[in-house]
Amino acid sequence: MSILNEISLNLQQGKAKNVKELVQKAIDEGISAEKILEEGLLSGMSVIGEKFKNNEVYVPDVLIAARAMNAGSEILKPLLASSGVKAKGTVILGTVKGDLHDIGKNLVRMMMEGKGLEVIDLGIDVPTDKFIQDAIEHNAQIIACSALLTTTMGEMKNVVEAAKQAGIRDKVSIMVGGAPVNENFCKNIGADVYKPDAASAADAAAEICMAKN
Repeated sequence: MSILNEISLNLQQGKAKNVKELVQKAIDEGISAEKILEEGLLSGMSVIGEKFKNNEVYVPDVLIAARAMNAGSEILKPLLASSGVKAKGTVILGTVKGDLHDIGKNLVRMMMEGKGLEVIDLGIDVPTDKFIQDAIEHNAQIIACSALLTTTMGEMKNVVEAAKQAGIRDKVSIMVGGAPVNENFCKNIGADVYKPDAASAADAAAEICMAKN
């Protein structure tokens, strides 16, 4: 079995220590950081994403796989930076103002990072103007808003309106998600994408970034 397959399999099993050692070994063998990232770490995370979508694995499995991916990524980061490898796109992510829920948002972040996207996670209770400022500052392709309460989901409309006022609406796709949110609500507030789960959201984000680059 190739070392890249080994990295992928160990990542799927959440074996962070093994992943770290194998990534170092692959570097020592002269495999490029980009190849290790794409064919080792990201390919493993993408299997986990698919399985999660099909209910074959669950949240704890995703969390330990993501931890293993982070362990491997830490070693690759300086090498990727020095070889000029850029993330495939940038996403500004956060739970909207007034909402303190973050489990769903954190899952989305892991899945998006697993697609090779750079995710700027603003955390919870994020004011509308913070989404906009950061999207401009980081030249992001996507703003992704999460809400778990019916009382806070209206904030997502404010984000769409603020993006228009800031003159970035044509540059930025706005994704919405969370338990009370659905396709209809997404259309009504003028957002671009709604997905029911983290893995589908990450797939959609990767497609958007590829189309915009």
